[in-house]
Amino acid sequence: MHSILRAKAPFHWSFVPLLVALLSAGAPLIAAAAPPLAPAPIRIKAGVTAPHTDASGTAWLADQGFADGETIERPDLEIANTKTPSLYRAERYSMTKFTWKVPSGRYVVKLHFAETFEGIDGPGQRVFSFNVEGHEFKDFDVWVKAGGPRRAYIETVPVEIKDGQLDITFTSQVENPEINAIEIIPAT
Repeated sequence: MHSILRAKAPFHWSFVPLLVALLSAGAPLIAAAAPPLAPAPIRIKAGVTAPHTDASGTAWLADQGFADGETIERPDLEIANTKTPSLYRAERYSMTKFTWKVPSGRYVVKLHFAETFEGIDGPGQRVFSFNVEGHEFKDFDVWVKAGGPRRAYIETVPVEIKDGQLDITFTSQVENPEINAIEIIPAT
């Protein structure tokens, strides 16, 4: 039995001063686990069938996650109040909801709007409500919020998702709800 013990590698006492120095300095004996990585932001450009990269180099997924509605592209419109006008040249309208699976946690949801329909020529002609994870926006008028037609407006909503899914509902009041893009950004 002694021969088995002697066959093991000898303990090097030269490591003891190093170990004492590390412990004295407060170094942990076991490396801490790295925090989990936050999910990547999700960006969806409504109204398009292919992914889109905007002028700033940000990638957007094609239209998805919506229930109901129609899409339209208006590629030649000038859009004010933004550095990324291409984002607002397509839309989904007449939708009833949007859902997207995400890990539970805190997020910032950005909803992008611009009134681009030529049939709307003043305030009060498109009014709808929407609800983002319990945050209610009643009597929302894109024209009023953006300050006129073909002007970008972003509604930013901090949310806490507890069931693994972002839920947004849209309710028509006057004309149909419309949206140009949605961003789901993990909160830091």
